[in-house]
Amino acid sequence: MKTNELHLATFFKSEDVLPHCGDLSYDKVVRTLVTGLASRYNLPGGDALADEVLAREQASSTVIMDGLAVPHARVEGLDRPYAAIATSERGIKWSEGSPSKVHIVFLILTPREDPAVYLKVLHVLGTILSDREQFNLVAAMSNAGEIYRFFKSGEVYLPRFLTAADIMKREYKALRFNDTLQICINALISEHTSELPVVDSAGCLKGVARADNLLRACIPEHFLWMDDISSILDFEPFVQVLDDESTTPLTTILDEKYPTVSPDSPAVQIACEMMRHKSSKCYVCEGDRLVGVVKLTEFLNKIFRE
Repeated sequence: MKTNELHLATFFKSEDVLPHCGDLSYDKVVRTLVTGLASRYNLPGGDALADEVLAREQASSTVIMDGLAVPHARVEGLDRPYAAIATSERGIKWSEGSPSKVHIVFLILTPREDPAVYLKVLHVLGTILSDREQFNLVAAMSNAGEIYRFFKSGEVYLPRFLTAADIMKREYKALRFNDTLQICINALISEHTSELPVVDSAGCLKGVARADNLLRACIPEHFLWMDDISSILDFEPFVQVLDDESTTPLTTILDEKYPTVSPDSPAVQIACEMMRHKSSKCYVCEGDRLVGVVKLTEFLNKIFRE
């Protein structure tokens, strides 16, 4: 089943809404929503499916914004997505040790064969509930029918395709254009990465600092042509770089060829750009300004696992 142009309210009915559940724990809320869907629509699993959703929640929190949780599971054999909603004006304690509470729970069960639908739902929910006044209005609604009508009456259609804005990380480590090689090396090591974006004072992307470019700066290229390096084992190619790293600008290892997309670029374009540049990261820019980063491993997780 394709989700193009689908309205969010096609995934649930008013009987799938549980208002005022603040006295329940988060695991009880999730279990009630899942087993309710399984019973009403004859879905396979029931308690086992609820266990799967809770296990996923423990592995990685599904609180996507302040007060909103979107627990989910991809289920073999579903004919379409199924959703259920729980609300609490007072708030549900969602995890041990966290002072924050969840006021709206939007549970979504999706067909395993449609990996993009969950991220499309996140996109829609983030759009309609980012307005705190509207969010609080939904959390305080008195009955299931009222909550259902709120979603049904809105222009809450799933997007045709996933975009970079749905996938990218908005918080990332970036180097400054005037940083030294020492700062760059320290950052590459501390961030456990082989490349970092480099921006100017206005946040515009100027290039990418790559670890392999650092090695090229240390080792003469003709060494790479040698099958037998026994004659140069005493050569210390890293000494000069170590001696000068505090004064050498990182621009000496700056790469100006890297994959970029705009926030509204489709996910398939991200994949194509990373493949074209043989890169494990893609940089998302509004004009020249860097606004997000997509890592290949996180891209794979969102597309194939989440």
